[in-house]
Amino acid sequence: MLQTQPLVSVVILCWNRKDDVKESLTRLRGQTYKEMEVIVVDNGSTDGTIAMIEEDFPEVRLLKMPKNMGIEAYNIGFKNAKGEYIVILDDDSFPAEDAIEKMVDKFKNDEKLGIVAFDVRNYFSYDETNKKVEEKKNTSAAIQNYLMAFNGAGAGARKDVIEQVGFYPEEFFLYWNEQDLSFRVLDAGYKIEFFSDIVSYHKYSPANRASWRAPFYYTRNAFWLLWKNYPMTMVIPITFRLIYLVFYYSLEQYTTVYLKAMFSAIFNIKQIKDKRKPVKKYIAENLRIPFDVSFTFYR
Repeated sequence: MLQTQPLVSVVILCWNRKDDVKESLTRLRGQTYKEMEVIVVDNGSTDGTIAMIEEDFPEVRLLKMPKNMGIEAYNIGFKNAKGEYIVILDDDSFPAEDAIEKMVDKFKNDEKLGIVAFDVRNYFSYDETNKKVEEKKNTSAAIQNYLMAFNGAGAGARKDVIEQVGFYPEEFFLYWNEQDLSFRVLDAGYKIEFFSDIVSYHKYSPANRASWRAPFYYTRNAFWLLWKNYPMTMVIPITFRLIYLVFYYSLEQYTTVYLKAMFSAIFNIKQIKDKRKPVKKYIAENLRIPFDVSFTFYR
């Protein structure tokens, strides 16, 4: 009897990026790995995304949200996934054609591997980066010397692991959700490893982060990420450092958004009150979180 390959569920969250979603879904059709389902969770798009998917990609499972629910909608996709493994993508990212096949091999070879972090590369340098992948297609690099999170524009996860530890933190709405999940995966005894030969391409554009949303949610969620996951001996000094940075960069950049975010974190702390579960100190010390990124948007 022929042994069947495990099913992989590709989960994409989209919101008003019809052309990008169309390209991503078209690229997924070219995957060398065929035992997969594609789930698109639409966050209330109004630009024709839904009609395009229904017409051009009838094989896709389309889950329609009544409004923009942020990353909570990812969790709906995860819960509906039937695969043993889940590939996580943004609506403007897609994996290289052999990425899912390579990801499955990594999972098969290491039962403690909880998340595979793809090498997320700039789509706008596609031709150059694709050539480099071809030149090194038989090489991989798993980072062993320190703990790491993953990029939500390209990653694979064991479904049973993220079911066990809990999915993305719905209270965050946007940003730091990958890091929050990483703390819980690592604390449960699983590994997150990066492989340079498993590639995805992301249409990163700084213009998409020019509004108040990115600095607000990055800053607010930095406090919540800290308060949820760190041991108390680390929470207090890092909290004071974050408060200092909020005031410093508010003055430097002539903005009130960081202050609004900090006060939102404090006044809405009840949203995380029952979700605090400090991880082992080793994990908190070695999963390096670049909190300062919250304060770079108005420079």
